[in-house]
Amino acid sequence: MKSILQQCIGFEWDDGNSEKNWISHKVSRQECEKVFLNEPLFVADDEKHSQNEKRWYLLGQTDDGRLLFEVFTLRDRLIRVISARDMNKKERMVYYGR
Repeated sequence: MKSILQQCIGFEWDDGNSEKNWISHKVSRQECEKVFLNEPLFVADDEKHSQNEKRWYLLGQTDDGRLLFEVFTLRDRLIRVISARDMNKKERMVYYGR
């Protein structure tokens, strides 16, 4: 999956999703984007939510060390973040390999 992300050239934003992420979880567009550039980055298929289009989720961190869970899809060569929030305890354990 990371090889697919390396072919991406940017982000496509839906104003509704972006606003929802900010209002509900105080996650900005900039934080969402930074996570894709930092390591470690854990990416997996989101089979549960891939009915209409292929979706993935990721576990990663911002430049400031905030741990985020994001759901996204790819449109052409653009990443479209659908949702973003802080990782829960179980996700943090997966992210840190415990």
